[in-house]
Amino acid sequence: MKIEQGLFNQDFTDHHAVLGISIDADAKQIRKRYLKIARKLHPDSFASAGEEERKQASEILSKMVNPAYEQLSQDKSASEYGVVLRLKGQQMTEQSGSISWSSKAAKELVATNNVDQTYRSKLKELATEQYESLDQFLKVTGQISELNLAYLIRKGGAAIPAATSTPATATAAAPSTKPATKPTPTHPRQHRSNIIGSYLNRAKEFEDKKDYTRAILELREALQSHPKSAALHNQLANVYIKAGQPKMAKIHLSKVLDISNNDGPVAQEAKLKLAALGKSASSGSGSKRTEDKKAGKSKGGLFGLFGGKK
Repeated sequence: MKIEQGLFNQDFTDHHAVLGISIDADAKQIRKRYLKIARKLHPDSFASAGEEERKQASEILSKMVNPAYEQLSQDKSASEYGVVLRLKGQQMTEQSGSISWSSKAAKELVATNNVDQTYRSKLKELATEQYESLDQFLKVTGQISELNLAYLIRKGGAAIPAATSTPATATAAAPSTKPATKPTPTHPRQHRSNIIGSYLNRAKEFEDKKDYTRAILELREALQSHPKSAALHNQLANVYIKAGQPKMAKIHLSKVLDISNNDGPVAQEAKLKLAALGKSASSGSGSKRTEDKKAGKSKGGLFGLFGGKK
């Protein structure tokens, strides 16, 4: 999957273009867009599609969409990415005279007097069609990246959020590029915990409404990005139990034990649930054996009356 347009053509991976969001999008906008794309590319959405199309959707999700979200959703990596993007914008502003624009959207943005409004309007149009056809994904993503590049140039590299941009107090002769100009980012583990917590809360809302299908979908999407989360596997097992799918519940409870090395409160809870599911299955088998025994006894009585054992 190679894109040779816009920022991609400048030795830069344009994660904003992959997600179809503006380069100054905040965390809430990033997550909302990611979830929408993940649902659209989820295997369940391609259940009736051909093998080739399912494979294409899976590759786009795993190789481009998930990495883009991981990069932009974590404070530290997003801050570092923003610094590089800002510097790239400043660099390309100096070379803007040599750039040849190929997309209609970028050409209009370069020529307009209303930069921000035109940028957001054109971006919205492109983002709407970006994932409607997988065959058009690379082409449209390239057009969005070119639009992003045009926007950076028109803004002189200053389109990045303030958290990653050069402070206004810095002079042109000695621009500050020290890490001290950036706010101290949240620890990646803490941010990861916040993301997982958001998924769990959303799934719990669906679960409370007995909308188990959507709760399962939400948790499965979360596990694509965080497959080693015992909390996600545990919650998914709970939903599967309520949805009457004990086999699936056992699979995820076993993963809880593997991830937590059979230690901790979540592991203990998982053990109890596995034991309960096993007991329930055993009880069901016992009941069936009792019923079979009774049926056999009754059958034997009839044989005794009509020529059974002599």
